[in-house]
Amino acid sequence: MKQIYLDYSATTPVKEEVVKEMMPYFTEQFGNPSSLYDIGAASKAAITAAREKVSRLINCKPSELYFTSGGTESDNWTLFGVTDALKKKGNHIITTQIEHHAILHSCDYLEKHGVDVTYLPVDKEGFVRAEDLEEAITDRTVLVSIMYVNNEVGTVQNIKELARIAHEHGVLFHTDAVQALGNVNCDVKALDVDFMSMSSHKIYGPKGVGALYIKRGSKISNYMHGGAQESKRRAGTENLPGIVGFGKAAELAGQNFDAHVAHCSKLRDHFIDRVTKEIDDVFVNGSRTHRHPGNANITFDYIEGESILLLLNQKGISVSTGSACSSASLTPSHVLTALGVPVEMIHGSVRFTFGDPTTMEDVDYVVDELKEIVAKLRKISAVSSEKGW
Repeated sequence: MKQIYLDYSATTPVKEEVVKEMMPYFTEQFGNPSSLYDIGAASKAAITAAREKVSRLINCKPSELYFTSGGTESDNWTLFGVTDALKKKGNHIITTQIEHHAILHSCDYLEKHGVDVTYLPVDKEGFVRAEDLEEAITDRTVLVSIMYVNNEVGTVQNIKELARIAHEHGVLFHTDAVQALGNVNCDVKALDVDFMSMSSHKIYGPKGVGALYIKRGSKISNYMHGGAQESKRRAGTENLPGIVGFGKAAELAGQNFDAHVAHCSKLRDHFIDRVTKEIDDVFVNGSRTHRHPGNANITFDYIEGESILLLLNQKGISVSTGSACSSASLTPSHVLTALGVPVEMIHGSVRFTFGDPTTMEDVDYVVDELKEIVAKLRKISAVSSEKGW
C-alpha cells in the first residue's frame, strides 16, 4: 500500500546527511565534552561547531545560543527563568490564547504560584492585534511571549512589530519559533527578540534536542541546575550526537531555505485550491497570505475529523486532527476556539502539513482519496440524521 506522510508539523524524518554526521558520535567520538583528554576535547569542538551552525541560521552570536532538550524545555526555561529573575520588578506576563501547551501549561503553573497572566485574544485568522498588546502591558509586566508560527493553523505573527511594542515599555520579548525555524525568516536581530525557542526535529534533525536564544544582557535565571555545561546556564551532560545532528540540520535548512519554502508553498496552494474547489462545505482555517509554507488546516462540515483521519490512515495517509501534542484529547482545539470556529466545525478539522519529500503526485492522490472519504462520511452522517441516530 502506498504510504504518504502529511504531518511534517508534528515531526520530520531525519535527513540522511544528518544521520551520517551524527553516527561517529555514538561510537568512535563518544567522549564527554567536559573531559580534558583528547576525545573529550573533540566532543567539545563538535558542540562548538554545531552551535555556530545553528547561530548562523538565526543570525546570533554563538555565545547567545544554549542547547536544550527541545522546544518545550526552551519555553519553560524562558517563562520560569524570566519571572524568577525579574520578580522584584513585577509578576505579570502576557501571552496569547493560541500558544502551544508548553507555554499555556507553564503559565497555568505560574498563575498558581502568584504570577498574573494575560491571554491575548486573536482575530478570525489567528493574528494578535497590536493594540491589544499595548493595552495589556502594565508597570508590572516582565515578559511577553507570543508564538511566531502557530502549530495548528500556520498563521505567521508580525513578531517584529509586537516585540517593538514590548520594548517601548521596557518589557522583554520571547517567541516560540519551533514551527518557524527553517520555514520563515528567523533572524533574531531583524525581529529584535530577546528570547527564541527552537527544536531540531521540526527541521529534519533528531528528536530530543533544541535550543534557546538568549540575547546578551537579558535577565533570566537558570532552569536546570548541576554542572557547568552550556556556559554554566544549562546543567547536564550534553546530548552530543543530537547536538551535532541539530547543527547539520540547521546548516541544511539555511542552504535549502528558498527551495524548501517554494516547494512546500506550491504543494500547499495546490492542495487548498483542489480541496476548496472540488469538495463542498469546507473552510480553510488561519491566514491564506501570512501562513506557514507547508500548512493546510481544513474544516469539513458535517463530519468528524477523527473519522477522516482514520479512513485516510487505512489508505496509508498520515495526517493530524490538530497539534500532535494534543491530538489524543477530545477537547476542542483551543486554537480554533480562539479563532471563533464553532465547536461542531472544530471537530471536523484536519491539519495537512507538507515537507521536502512530498510530491505533487502525493498531493493529488490524497485529494482524490479525500473526496471519496468525505462523500462517504457525509452520506453516513445524513442517513444517521434522518433516522434520528
